[in-house]
Amino acid sequence: MTRYYIQPRFVWYYLESFRIKVSEPNHNLGRLVSVHGLQPAYLQRAVFVVVLSFLFFLGTMVIFYLQQGFVYFLLSTAFLVIYLVTMTSWILQRRNVVKLYENGIEYRKYSWLWNEIDSISAGEANTVVVCSKSGAKFTISATISGLDQIVRTIKSKL
Repeated sequence: MTRYYIQPRFVWYYLESFRIKVSEPNHNLGRLVSVHGLQPAYLQRAVFVVVLSFLFFLGTMVIFYLQQGFVYFLLSTAFLVIYLVTMTSWILQRRNVVKLYENGIEYRKYSWLWNEIDSISAGEANTVVVCSKSGAKFTISATISGLDQIVRTIKSKL
């Protein structure tokens, strides 16, 4: 692989070679009708946990610095782990977006036209399972906002 360093016009070429390859969306889906992301209540809970765990982490690190007790170091490490796990799950959950188009649906790596969808059914824990005629299926999580509207739209298009 060729590397280009100082010349700015070649920097883009170097960075372009390391891009993550994402499957191309189906351009036959038509105009975007609606986008459904994570419910605000789940975002608020995640933000609350992130802020609280980070404040507790900072507080226990200050106490550890002042008193030099190993227990405070363990507590601060536990709060840091909670903070990192919550931030990671929050970032991953923000990617879960259902996009409804005139001619189809897009969710994660799936992009189907309405005539490719075979059935829709209720899954466990308030989830929705969408099956295609080719046998593939995906599950829409209950944390997606407007899940009832998504179900109504899919059923009306079948």
